[in-house]
Amino acid sequence: MLEIKNVYKTFNAGTVNEKVALNGLNLTLNEGDFCTVIGGNGAGKSTMLNAIAGVWPVDRGQIIINGKDVSALPEHKRAPFLGRVFQDPMMGTVANMSIDENLAIAARRGKRKTLAWGVTKNERNLYREMLAEFGLGLEDRLSSKVGLLSGGQRQAITLLMATIKKPQLLLLDEHTAALDPKTAAKVLELSDKIIGEHKLTTLMITHNMHDAIVHGNRLIMMNNGKIIYDEADEAKMNLKTSDLLKKFSEASGEELDNDRILLSK
Repeated sequence: MLEIKNVYKTFNAGTVNEKVALNGLNLTLNEGDFCTVIGGNGAGKSTMLNAIAGVWPVDRGQIIINGKDVSALPEHKRAPFLGRVFQDPMMGTVANMSIDENLAIAARRGKRKTLAWGVTKNERNLYREMLAEFGLGLEDRLSSKVGLLSGGQRQAITLLMATIKKPQLLLLDEHTAALDPKTAAKVLELSDKIIGEHKLTTLMITHNMHDAIVHGNRLIMMNNGKIIYDEADEAKMNLKTSDLLKKFSEASGEELDNDRILLSK
């Protein structure tokens, strides 16, 4: 479903602020893979997701989604293939629009625009059913402005918006990092549910080593713009956080000194 082939990206090339963000990155995800991504600050995690989404062009290499080379496509032309949830709960939704209006925007993505007005009764009933499965009481608040919701509720809405059209690839960019532990656990539970039910191919960046191990069927660790460790299936599920720290030291020759990761043990 996803192939990243020998991708390079350098910011501010030729200046004192030059930063090699991706350094010959290679990654292949099969359809239905749920891959968690972990690594220190500046490892290239978010840069990789931005490269896939087409936020900016890569310097070299190919990005292929479901057999289609999207390397030269701008961000808006890749959007039909992708769903994305960001770290900031304020992103991904329109704050001054209602829940059902936000969901309607996502559901109609890629469809021909018409002069039809508002959200239909059938659409509203469908959204009510979907939200009821979240167990957050949002099905009774369809007309509420999204800006009035809590961070966790907004992330739940954003998650549903990102997956309502069943994207070929789902990108979760530290989507629970700004939430309190209880709310983060709930959003991760919803993520697992949606990904499992729709068999979505997913990349999830996290700073929490426990979450990286518990969620998904595959784990990769990045450092200096490339993958230094890759584990899947039963071997991944048997990992401990101490194993990840050891693997990082062995693969990179460095000690992991990122406070957010170390505090998540």
